Amino acid sequence: MRPLNPLEGFKVDPSAIKYIGHNLHRPECILAERDGSLWTADARGGVVHIQPDGRQALILPSEAATQSIVSSDDEESRLTTGSLPNGLAFARNGDIIISNFGTDRLELMSRSGAFSLLADSIDSLPIGKVNFVLRDSKDRIWMTISTRTKNWMEAMSPNVCDGYIALYENGRLRVVADGFHFTNEIRLDANEEWLYVAETCAMRVSRLRVLDDGSLTDRQVFGPDNHRGFIDGIAFDSFGNLWGTHIMLDRIFAITPDGELKIILDDDKGSEAGKKLLAAFDEDKANAELMLACGGKISPWFTSITFGGVDLSTVYVGSLRHDRIAYFKSPVAGLPMVHW
Repeated sequence: MRPLNPLEGFKVDPSAIKYIGHNLHRPECILAERDGSLWTADARGGVVHIQPDGRQALILPSEAATQSIVSSDDEESRLTTGSLPNGLAFARNGDIIISNFGTDRLELMSRSGAFSLLADSIDSLPIGKVNFVLRDSKDRIWMTISTRTKNWMEAMSPNVCDGYIALYENGRLRVVADGFHFTNEIRLDANEEWLYVAETCAMRVSRLRVLDDGSLTDRQVFGPDNHRGFIDGIAFDSFGNLWGTHIMLDRIFAITPDGELKIILDDDKGSEAGKKLLAAFDEDKANAELMLACGGKISPWFTSITFGGVDLSTVYVGSLRHDRIAYFKSPVAGLPMVHW
């Protein structure tokens, strides 16, 4: 008999949500360490290190790409131009691997800011919008490319299907799967047998079986065919539930091992702005104005889910439009990442 799922009946109490960090810029992706430290992507072109006592420091790469950082009062420009560190992963030695959504590159930065470029092209072509990066136990680096469209907001369409997954191994970058509707975050299950893929504009999670050589096969949908929400970040807990976010509609969900979808936090609550965006998207008429009209009050535009804390039961929520990181307690610990 299968044990009771710890998420059965669980809902996040908005009044119990707390915050950490201040004056953050686009804290999209968050990494947690055993000592309680957090590392978050920052739109000023680097990362912010938040120590357990709340002290924080902005670390910028020591290379000329920082000159491309854009300071603008226009919110669309701040979300689409300049150096935009997005997904983060720890290298085996503790350096930070960065998928840069603004420079369209895979980058590496030490904790003191020493910079090196890992890749800026694939098959002699520009990579595209490098979204997320994930290191596995074999020290391979998996990365998602959401689209080859320069302004990602223009790729928020049910008819754009140019996202792909690439694998960086032994200094070489190769495509291992393609044909995704805006590829976003990816996660491996506990045994690294399946790679789970958030397809933002297909409003679904897909998964592919991982072969020994890094090839991906047996592609299938995991959970509902359509969430009626734009999936951004995903992360496993130790029970096997796959948590995730619906960006712009600002919901947190979990898909159980049986494929059942549970909404555990809803900060949109069926808003008119959300309804208008979904209706426009269905007609391929979604635009920046409609997107920017959406967003809840807790932490506008939920992005990533990160389990942290000593017992991995604190959930940190990334955001594209907030200057702090929201967090709450989970009834189940997260699945430890490879760096843990």
